[in-house]
Amino acid sequence: MSTAEPMSSPVPIVLAGARGHGRWHLDNIRRLQDKGIVRLAGVCELTPLTPVEIPEGLGTPEQSADFGALLDTTGARIAVICTPIPTHTDLALIAARKGVHLLLEKPPAPSYAEFRRMADGVAEAGVVCQIGFQSLGSHAVPAIRELIDDGVIGEISGVGGAGAWARPEAYYRRAPWAGRRRLNGVDVIDGALTNPLAHAVATALALAGATRATDVTGIETELAHANAIESDDTSCVRVTTVDGREIVVAATLCAEDPDDPYVIVHGDRGRITYWYKQDRVLLQRAGHGPEEFEYGRTDLLENLVEHLTDGTELLVPPAVTESFMRVVEAIRVAPDPVRVPDDAWRLLPDEERRVVPGIDGLVAAAADTLALYSELGAPWAFTTAHPKEVSP
Repeated sequence: MSTAEPMSSPVPIVLAGARGHGRWHLDNIRRLQDKGIVRLAGVCELTPLTPVEIPEGLGTPEQSADFGALLDTTGARIAVICTPIPTHTDLALIAARKGVHLLLEKPPAPSYAEFRRMADGVAEAGVVCQIGFQSLGSHAVPAIRELIDDGVIGEISGVGGAGAWARPEAYYRRAPWAGRRRLNGVDVIDGALTNPLAHAVATALALAGATRATDVTGIETELAHANAIESDDTSCVRVTTVDGREIVVAATLCAEDPDDPYVIVHGDRGRITYWYKQDRVLLQRAGHGPEEFEYGRTDLLENLVEHLTDGTELLVPPAVTESFMRVVEAIRVAPDPVRVPDDAWRLLPDEERRVVPGIDGLVAAAADTLALYSELGAPWAFTTAHPKEVSP
């Protein structure tokens, strides 16, 4: 059944969660409002935004801590949900039952069961849900898939992902759920691979053509933390697919020299490197000089509006994130992350952050060789393996 519906005036939007990363959504909504595409009708926050916190040009949206009531009074057609991870499913279902379409921030849920409850509930309600993996809106993704399908780099052996980022210790004090695996008995799973560098995982899976739950046959995880948190800040995962390919993504928030994350597609006649925050692609293949390409990107909220108004294909429906959620589930049920020994990390006092010496090289080597940290000689790494779970 088509969800396209003519909309002659800007689409009214409610934003749930307007601080933190929500500020990015405020600016993006302002950009689309300036184009006449949307209108910010409401903001749902426990503490209302002050006038200074609302970008100029957005007017005076209605504010309330009651999400459902706000959807009713504003007549919202779309809700953007950028709230703590454990709240995603319940808020998404509140909107869905009211016939409101969704842009749901990643990760969509803290467990596969919660993800299924959300996705199935949204489908039953007949509304549309876009998952906020912005990297999957890049025009580089279909371009790389075309290169792969055309055999430009030969037979694909696997895909690697590397994310070497840095976060100060204060990052883990920004919210009660930050750096937690669970809070008050509820799953959070706020780790390096599941939240800040989740795009690396989702993008690697997409380039491997392994986005559905049934595409995954096994998952191995190595989870560790140098910071005083219970979740992981330095971790890697290896996903085995039904076609025998391996996808290894390594991540850290304790890099010595932070750099842009990237994904590498390994072929027997070359490789493709994709810096997904830059939409930049490097093609290296036998018998040719290196070639670089830069691509545009489709904004996911704009894509959602176009889907509703003229039937444009939705870029990141829940189904495209099933395998990513299998990775989240494997991390959720894994033993708690190991603590990086005190002699294996150091504090940078000027930046108030912890670094793991040598981790930058380990992250790059994992993406380059499709090996886990333990296989590369990290003495603190501990592997746990998880066979594919059968979908209910």
